[in-house]
Amino acid sequence: MAEPVIQVTDLVRDYPRPRTSLLRASPPVHALRGVSFEVQEGERFGIVGESGCGKSTLLRIIAALDRATSGQVVVEGTDITRLPERRLRFLRENLQLVFQDPMSSLDPRMRVRDIIAEPLVVQGHPASGERVRELLEAVGLSADAGDRYPHQFSGGQRQRISIARALAPRPRILIADEPVSALDVSVRAQVLNLISDLVDELNLTLIFVSHDLSVVKHVCSRVAVMNAGQIVETGPTADVYAAPTHPYTRRLVSAVPTLQRALSGATTTDLVKGVPST
Repeated sequence: MAEPVIQVTDLVRDYPRPRTSLLRASPPVHALRGVSFEVQEGERFGIVGESGCGKSTLLRIIAALDRATSGQVVVEGTDITRLPERRLRFLRENLQLVFQDPMSSLDPRMRVRDIIAEPLVVQGHPASGERVRELLEAVGLSADAGDRYPHQFSGGQRQRISIARALAPRPRILIADEPVSALDVSVRAQVLNLISDLVDELNLTLIFVSHDLSVVKHVCSRVAVMNAGQIVETGPTADVYAAPTHPYTRRLVSAVPTLQRALSGATTTDLVKGVPST
């Protein structure tokens, strides 16, 4: 088997808490507790879990936006765990992120064409108008959208702009952190299909994070389920969805909305807590 594009080994991340006593220090917050997994080239790998389970912390460490307390992250054969920022240029070019809320990740004072060109300028690449138009068309926006500002677009269109910016430096790895959770239900499928099509067209390796297992099922071929800073189950998405083995995964699957559950009156909160539907 080929060497993994991303290899995470025994990753731990602890955050200190404010001191509340003069006699003893407060116990740390254990955001990650020995997380390990591998992602192969061209794979669509999903990470699913409820809010606060450590998903975003894990992504930030993989992208070298945060540092692990212990453990190792290897990206394309290079251990980035302790690399200084000046040696991370290859990572900034080859790995890009799409964040949850496009409005907070796009500078409201910049025109769209400058937002998309910014990664190219920062990394010293030519930022031609032709490249910007090409990216806008790739995400389903017209070329004249480049003259407008982020607030002039809908939520789904702003997320398309975020995707175009992430693709600008031609990365090989795309990380999507809850990319549709801030969008209306009516446009989620459009953005998911766009991401899926671009991953295929550009032969990208995708890490897709969500709290919704049904969304991950739509996009990813393999999934890891996180709970309380640990990966509790990993496997092909269809298998995990059809026959989960861990109790937490079973609760996640049972919480996926269906017409039958809606008619029965069972709520998502009831199902996550393990209350059977009537």
